[in-house]
Amino acid sequence: MNTIFRNSALSLAGLLVAGGAVAVPALAAQTTPAERAATSAVQADRPARGERVLGIQYEAQPNFYYCGPAATRIALSALGTTMSQDEVATKLGTTEAGTDSAEETTRVLSEVTGERYRTTEISGDRAAPAQAERFRADVVTAVDDGRAVVANIKGSAVDVNGNPYSYEGGHYVTVVGYRDGGNTVKIADPYAPSEQYWMDATRTADWIAQRGYSS
Repeated sequence: MNTIFRNSALSLAGLLVAGGAVAVPALAAQTTPAERAATSAVQADRPARGERVLGIQYEAQPNFYYCGPAATRIALSALGTTMSQDEVATKLGTTEAGTDSAEETTRVLSEVTGERYRTTEISGDRAAPAQAERFRADVVTAVDDGRAVVANIKGSAVDVNGNPYSYEGGHYVTVVGYRDGGNTVKIADPYAPSEQYWMDATRTADWIAQRGYSS
């Protein structure tokens, strides 16, 4: 298992959050010429305007380590699949140490829905430009296909209204929509009191750094 994806028990520091991951040394974010070319193509193809938000059944996580099951359940609801968080947790192998990685959410989403989800890793302590563009493109493609994206995040970020969210031990959220052609994404957060909020896509990609997402 890639250590970038490994998760550990969540510490209760300031906020009680779920599904934490072991901090690993930051990796240098590098892009190949092929990745840069792909980024240019994505930028050219991505519409300047456009918005779509999926219909979901939101449900908050019931404890500090169920963010993985809760976020995955929200994603499943976008496709009309209803499961309990306990059922999803069993499939994910979730324990009080959390949900192991985005690879697990990808596996369960694929198994349950029959859709072809894939895991994308964002290496380094911030998303490289090509990685941020790929995230935008993946969100637009998935949402246009009726599928939500499950992201394994860590650290702090601020939404478009200036509200901060801090998950230093790690967390899972569901990306359920986009606007501005994918420059801004809508997040269903199973822990946040506001339930859903909008966030800049690049900022969200940075939030996923050293982790990954299922799309």
